[in-house]
Amino acid sequence: MEQSLGIIETLGFATAMEAADAAVKSANVKLGEWVKVGGGKVNIILRGDVAAVKAAVEAGVAAASRIGKIEGQTVIARPSEKLTGIFPIEAK
Repeated sequence: MEQSLGIIETLGFATAMEAADAAVKSANVKLGEWVKVGGGKVNIILRGDVAAVKAAVEAGVAAASRIGKIEGQTVIARPSEKLTGIFPIEAK
């Protein structure tokens, strides 16, 4: 079964780590790469089933927004296999 993809984009590394910590504690998801986008933005990549990824993204955004700024968030239920060659979405 194909895993869903969740991305949380934050402003600042500490905010990203707060999001990642809350996300993995809240649902059965795997943490993928973190990506330094530029301009202080950091993306956290999450993988798991759709419901778990949605819950993890919501928890991560809620926790991180208490200490910093969330630039964006998304959940892709069935990402194309072509995305894996573009950026690191595989779980660690």
